[in-house]
Amino acid sequence: MKTQKIKTKRSAAKRFKITANGKVMHKRSGTNHFGRRKRGNRQRALRIPNVLGPADAHRIRVALGKTK
Repeated sequence: MKTQKIKTKRSAAKRFKITANGKVMHKRSGTNHFGRRKRGNRQRALRIPNVLGPADAHRIRVALGKTK
């Protein structure tokens, strides 16, 4: 009997990206609105994607079906 394929959690697939080295990247929060009250340096810093920590990254890899 064949094993079933693991479905990808679509909500996680839209929010996270796995790099070639296996790091899990995500968009930083606080960029959608109230931009006028945030300084330019802060807005530029928020544009840079962030790397998830190891515990959270493992959970996301499982949700995306990319366990190592």
